[in-house]
Amino acid sequence: MTTQILLMVLMLVLSAYFSATETAFSSMNKTRLKTFVEKGNRRAALALSLVEKYDNLLSTILIGNNIVNIALASMGTIFFVETVALGDIGTTVSTAVITVAVLIFGEITPKSIAKDMPERFAMFSAPVIQLLIWIFTPFTFLFAQWKKLLSKIFRSRDDGKISQEELLLLVDEVQQEGSIDNNEGNLLRNAIEFTELRAEDILTHRVDLAAVPTDAEKSEIAEKFAQTQFSRLLVYEETIDKIVGVIHQKDFYTASGITELPLEALMAPAVFIHQSEKISQLLKTLQKNKTHIAVVLDEYGGTLGIVTMEDILEELVGEIWDEHDEVVENYKDLGDGRYRVDCSVNLDDFSEFFSVELESEAVSLGGLIMELHEDLPEVGSVVTCAGLEITVAEMDSHRVVYAEVVRLPEEDPEEELSSDSEE
Repeated sequence: MTTQILLMVLMLVLSAYFSATETAFSSMNKTRLKTFVEKGNRRAALALSLVEKYDNLLSTILIGNNIVNIALASMGTIFFVETVALGDIGTTVSTAVITVAVLIFGEITPKSIAKDMPERFAMFSAPVIQLLIWIFTPFTFLFAQWKKLLSKIFRSRDDGKISQEELLLLVDEVQQEGSIDNNEGNLLRNAIEFTELRAEDILTHRVDLAAVPTDAEKSEIAEKFAQTQFSRLLVYEETIDKIVGVIHQKDFYTASGITELPLEALMAPAVFIHQSEKISQLLKTLQKNKTHIAVVLDEYGGTLGIVTMEDILEELVGEIWDEHDEVVENYKDLGDGRYRVDCSVNLDDFSEFFSVELESEAVSLGGLIMELHEDLPEVGSVVTCAGLEITVAEMDSHRVVYAEVVRLPEEDPEEELSSDSEE
């Protein structure tokens, strides 16, 4: 009787071991385990090699767990039916006792412990599991072939890749858990969305370009450098649609003042790209050509704008200000729920700031305003969209520069119903 009890306790301990091992290997942090490997921990190296072949590992654990659980159930039935002599009710008592024992001591408790320290338990169990993998190799091979057969029969159309939306959701969850801070979360989100952005999404439009004609006087170019504080200027021939090169400030000035070399000798060739080119590819193009500016062409081959290396980097790390930049406040709170908004802001950012959904082909707020007006907008023109009232506040020629935005009050359904009843 004592021997039977000891054997059942041994089977219960082994059941707990296999359950804890499964949880440890499925929830451990590989990066943390690699740090132990770098410190020379052999068990960590073994555990890391085992998890790399997770299918064989899992098959071995499941085989071992099922063997000991079946053995425990059989021993329990024999013990309660014959040894304790409970007769017909022995089977029922055995099922109830063994089920409760396995559930508490063979599943819940060991898995909870392993979940709290997965790396330590994985390193502890690795040598025994490695031995069992060798012993159960014929069985794991058969199960591997069975899995391949099932995979061919029930072929999944899902390629297993994580979508961009899923990655962004994962970043949000990790940030909420406190594993990363707001800055790290924003950097990760920017990096995920980086590959989807195109040149037209981040360009500086042609109306804001600083450029000089090929026949410009040296004094005019010097004045342009001083006025804009830019280190590079575009050079065009006849019209801005015919960019012929880029002149760098360091080439224009020498130790004794303005260079005497002709403008043609100072110009570097311009890099031209299409508006639909992705900025991830554009970054490689700029690096390959060793330049900081690319001229963006529209569908007709005209100059749509430019994209600089700084524009690309800002999509990853946010706004980059230097000592010459004029700090622009995109959203200025005027009080009473009104905001003065720079109309060059990206429409997606505008939608996020005011928590509204906008369907438009426009890229910027200014483009949306132009799209909503039947005629050319003027200062004081008002449009409503997505529960927002947008008033044109400042214009530069035909371009909307600033607008005032206020959220319209939501109509009270009960008040509207009361008004209808009175009528």
